[in-house]
Parts: sequence; C-alpha cells; structure tokens
Amino acid sequence: MNANRQGTVLVAGSANLDFVVRASHVPAPGETVLGREFATYPGGKGANQAVACARAGGASTRMLVALGDDAHAMPLETSLRAAGVELVVMRAKIPTGVAFVCLSDTAENAITVAPGANLALQPHHLPSLSGISHLLMQLESPLGSVVAWARSAREAGVVTVLNAAPAQPLSREVLALVDILIVNETELVQLTGIPDMEAALAALDNPCVVVTLGARGCMAQANGERFEQSAFVIDPIDTTGAGDTFCGTLVAGLSQGLPFADALLRATAASALACTRLGAQAGVPACAEVDAFLSRHADAPLRTADTL
Repeated sequence: MNANRQGTVLVAGSANLDFVVRASHVPAPGETVLGREFATYPGGKGANQAVACARAGGASTRMLVALGDDAHAMPLETSLRAAGVELVVMRAKIPTGVAFVCLSDTAENAITVAPGANLALQPHHLPSLSGISHLLMQLESPLGSVVAWARSAREAGVVTVLNAAPAQPLSREVLALVDILIVNETELVQLTGIPDMEAALAALDNPCVVVTLGARGCMAQANGERFEQSAFVIDPIDTTGAGDTFCGTLVAGLSQGLPFADALLRATAASALACTRLGAQAGVPACAEVDAFLSRHADAPLRTADTL
C-alpha cells in the first residue's frame, strides 16, 4: 500500500436523491408514524463521500457516477459540482437512484434505497487512473464492477479504499484487492462472521482496517500499529451521512500525505460536525470549519497509537 503517494482521489460509486421525513421516532415493523417536515437532499454513499473528500478534506476529487436523464439527477450534479468535484457522468436509461429516509427526533434514521441508475455502472466505465492516488469505492454499486475497478487500480499502483457498506459477503480474493478497508462494527461482524471485534480484526489480512464506532469514535490497525480516536461530544441533529463524511475526509487526508493518526482525527472532527446539520451532503462541513473545530478542541486528549 503506497499510502504516501499524493494525487487526486477518484470516487467510484452511488448517488441518490434522499427523500427525508422527520418524525418522533422510526416506525417499527407494521407501524405507521405521522411525520412532520419533508425535504429532499442530495445523497448516496459515493456522492456523499466525494463531497466530503473535496469540501471537508480539501482534496482534488473526481467521481464516476451514474445518473438518469430525469429531474432527480440535477440536484445531485449541482451539489457535487458546487463542492468542487470533477464529474465523470454515465447517463443511464433508467431513473436516478433515490433513498427514502425517516429521521427521528433522536437523530436516528431508517433508510430504504432504490438504486436505479447506480446499478448500470460497469467495469469499463472506470476512467483513466492517470494522476489518481486513491480509488474510493462502496457497495451500492454492482459488486462485479467494484471488484474490476479495484483490480484495475491495483495494477496501476493506486491505493484501493473500500467502504464495505451496505454489508454483504466478500470473498478473501475480493478483500485481497483492498488496501484500506473501512467498516462500522455491524459491518465488521457481517463481513467476517465473527462477533468479537478483536478476533474479527485479527481475521482480516488487509494492510489497513478502520472501524467506526459511532459515539465512541473509531479505531484502526495499519501496518502493525493500532490507532484509537475518541469521538467529539456534540448534540446530534441528523446522523445521515456521518460515516460517509468520515470516509471521504479520511481518504482526502491520506491523499495529501497526512500522517494516519492526523487523518483519523480530521475525519472524526468532520463527521461530528456533519451530525449537527441536516442532510447527508448539505451537512458536510467546509475544510476551514474542520480546521476551526479542531483548533477549539486542540487540548483534548483525542488519539492514541500503540504497537500491535
């Protein structure tokens, strides 16, 4: 893993228009909940991460994205371009992806995704990797395409980063193509089939594995070192997209040559700020806001690193 290589981040992944309803709580199976405010926001894991990479991380960012020829595509393109993301658009003959989100008063959410055009992204759509340092992918695109993109990146000497979400089974052969694996606790268990986090981490051979822990922060193992990063104390409004903000900001930092612990710190700060605002992409903070937030918390004992 050539983590010190600097260059542009290419995000290959999904974009969805989020239809968000606020309610007192997320409905249980069979329950109908009377909602309140309704709004649409640009979303999708790939697009969220691209916006975070460019806006919160300040990195040169490009995105391969599939959109339909419909009204839902326009706000997605507008949001990505406004964040400074250079787009490589594959225009599909099927509708743009959408997500239906119920957001509770405690900032929890329940999300159902209709992938639409995202499913049309194929291996041959991957653009040139010239000048690309990191390829960031998720699992809202067809798995066969993700595997082919990772293989192409590996052959080109590009650092492959996979946010293995939504969780699905991945073979050892597929995981072997991933330099940096990012998962949350649930996804780690689903990926490995091992309920104990320490044992699950030990079962993975990837050079770097990052596990997000929600309100407890995150941890990682990378090249023989263990990193732990505490979370920042905030009053959350909307946790939608917080993990995506973390992923994009982390990869942005690494693409700019930040030490790993510093990149984890910035990613944790950016995701905390994102939780204090509505909307997956609308909530992504600017790079200067992350800097200011970190300055205000400069004295907090936030990170540790120990040899494994």
